[in-house]
Amino acid sequence: MIKFFSEEIDFKVPKPLKTRQWLSSICKSVDYDLNTLNYIFCSDQYLLEINKQYLDHDYFTDIITFDNSEEEGVLEGDIYISVDRVRDNAQTFETDFETELRRVIVHGLLHLMGFEDTSEELKKEMRAKEDACLLLF
Repeated sequence: MIKFFSEEIDFKVPKPLKTRQWLSSICKSVDYDLNTLNYIFCSDQYLLEINKQYLDHDYFTDIITFDNSEEEGVLEGDIYISVDRVRDNAQTFETDFETELRRVIVHGLLHLMGFEDTSEELKKEMRAKEDACLLLF
């Protein structure tokens, strides 16, 4: 089950049904069982407070992913996305908002699947996976 929420902002995911189907198909393609994914769309300030409170980081970010799964191969998590950061990143990377939003949405899913971006090499791998997933939309 994939749910979309917004906190302290008025935001609706473009093409929600297609987005859910897309994410579900990605999960199935790599043999993960999808339990519950909660995507929470918020402001920079809201996500900054989460970053400070739970990760002890004092900076803006576009996404924070919390893995709530207690079983191997089962996806369950809360994914917080700053709509402000996505808008800024779309301009920075010279892409449209919806494409950048989908990239960030799938980025959180990939984290739950075990992909990391803690080094330059891993960032390249993550970007390649994001690109492959975007093509499936």
